[in-house]
Amino acid sequence: MTATPVHAADEILLGFARALRAAGVNVTADRERTYLDAVEALGLGDELGAYWAGRATLCASPADLERYDQVYAAWFGLERAGTRRRREATHTVAQASLDAGRGRGEDAESPEDVVRAQASAVEVLRHRDVASLSSAERARLTAMFAALRPRAPRRPAHRHAPSRRGDVDARRTLREQLRRMGEPGPIAWRHKGTRPRRVVLLVDVSGSMSGYADALLRLAHTYAATGLPVEVFTLGTRLTHVTRPLRQRDPERAIVACGAAVPDWSGGTRLAEGVKVFLDRWGRRGMARGAVVVVFSDGWERDEPEALGEQMRRLRALAHRVVWVNPHRGKPGYEPVQQGIVAALPHVDDFVAGHSMAAFEELVEVVGRA
Repeated sequence: MTATPVHAADEILLGFARALRAAGVNVTADRERTYLDAVEALGLGDELGAYWAGRATLCASPADLERYDQVYAAWFGLERAGTRRRREATHTVAQASLDAGRGRGEDAESPEDVVRAQASAVEVLRHRDVASLSSAERARLTAMFAALRPRAPRRPAHRHAPSRRGDVDARRTLREQLRRMGEPGPIAWRHKGTRPRRVVLLVDVSGSMSGYADALLRLAHTYAATGLPVEVFTLGTRLTHVTRPLRQRDPERAIVACGAAVPDWSGGTRLAEGVKVFLDRWGRRGMARGAVVVVFSDGWERDEPEALGEQMRRLRALAHRVVWVNPHRGKPGYEPVQQGIVAALPHVDDFVAGHSMAAFEELVEVVGRA
């Protein structure tokens, strides 16, 4: 059976459908095929028709529509899904034809140029400071969180698991010989497996962090929605446990529910008091023991910095590893001179940036290797 060749424009559309699937929309192979047929019937020259064809064929419920718009805007580089494209754009997917790959004029734009231009725009957005993004760029950034693949660090398990090598499992070996009526049999082996290590996220939502709080909570939702052993708290003038609202699969509903649960959004900062409450109420009872604790904050502190240093010392004594994420860490010329940062740094294992999607990707790797 000869495989049907896939033209370059089809690859662009299929890539969009698969990005939509990665964002949580249940896109099946039948829907992909129907989508391609619908766009072929309309022609890519009909931009608005192609947009509505995707909504009609790839979305299964009203909950999928908002995700569709976000992924559509991020994939095709639009300011807002379903609107006319900016006229000054020179490399657009709408100029590609479903007959791409067949002979066309020398002046025709190749799909490779389209994909290269789109990839370049996404790469630029990955390194932009999230506090400086426009509304349209924030919508595109939101869709990019679906591509993050956070993983929990591993720790040794207490129980042994069967293995092909390791230590001799005397009990299993003896049971096998008894089953054989005393005749020699194969030797069973065992080894100690691993279990996911808990990750605790403490997110500063005070006024000085208002430009980053939304993106940081979306990152926290990416962790919480995976089902990993993750706990999330917000820090401001008080400590708020927000793991439950962030467990929702839909990111927009999760962020709205989280915002409703946090009473001190964009307020003052009492980091020392927040960390103390976490340790006294949750940390010492087991949540912080052996965990990787990630603190997202710029270090501005209303209380005495020595108090923050003392609470970070207590936290470091319980946790497996402490990571401090500062949005200003990745900016040129930054120096950790804030009194809160100066007091906390001696008790921090990793001090990393947290101002862009590229920095978030690096943070995911740091936590996964902890």
